Amino acid sequence: MKFYLILIIVQFINQSSMILGVYWYFKFPNDLYDFKFFKFYPGYGGHADNPAELAARVQVENMDDFIGKLATLKEHFKKTYLHLNINENQLIINIGDYQLFDFHFQMAKEIEELLIREHAELIDSSIPFTIQSSKSYAPEKEEFKNIEHRFIQMVGSDFRKSNAENYAARIDCNLPLQYKQSLIDDLARIGKEENLNVFYYNDFDFKDHCNLMLFFTNGRQKMESVQKVDINSFGSKVRQLTQKYPFHFGHFGSFKEYPLRGPHVELMVDEEYILNKK
Repeated sequence: MKFYLILIIVQFINQSSMILGVYWYFKFPNDLYDFKFFKFYPGYGGHADNPAELAARVQVENMDDFIGKLATLKEHFKKTYLHLNINENQLIINIGDYQLFDFHFQMAKEIEELLIREHAELIDSSIPFTIQSSKSYAPEKEEFKNIEHRFIQMVGSDFRKSNAENYAARIDCNLPLQYKQSLIDDLARIGKEENLNVFYYNDFDFKDHCNLMLFFTNGRQKMESVQKVDINSFGSKVRQLTQKYPFHFGHFGSFKEYPLRGPHVELMVDEEYILNKK
């Protein structure tokens, strides 16, 4: 199983209160959504460092009335960013982020329903477009805090069902084998307390010791059930366990003892979008 450190803008990585779980960035969520007006533009990561986008170029009869309806709709999607470029009765609608969760695609579906009711026309993107005005609707502001615990790595996964990726907190540690199951039980309890519905781990046992690679995350994040996780609160509880058990962060030994056995599941939702057991 492969795991990749995900490259996201520094502000997002360092924010302690965040959304973990299933998202899309590089590929479209096949078999989950179907759009008439919106087109998916993938992120590229690396030096390109661009967000993934859902964009629609349309023509509507009453621009002011339609924009008012969009603004009203946006109030129900407080965690999304919406940008409009306007040229007379033509409009480019853009929803973009470094992680597109289900609620981003749900918002696009709601906008499409508005467009259908307005008898909007889809405009060929190759036709020249001159921006006369723009409007931006930002996500709700949140208090900014740095992640205090350096033993926590924020990681992404390779592709799962419907091209899904997963954003998770990873912790590497090692401890005497006799304490392993008790530690796992305590970590599962902490996960439930901290709004984390997914906890699985890889391990490697050798002699009377073990290395662990722990993953904590959530499932699909839909508008009606978005979960926020306070990583600092979670990390503080994990650190407190160092007073209860003789465990240390990081792995012990050489690459031969690297914890690749697993995954062993303790808490799970939406498993097919998170794990690849092949």
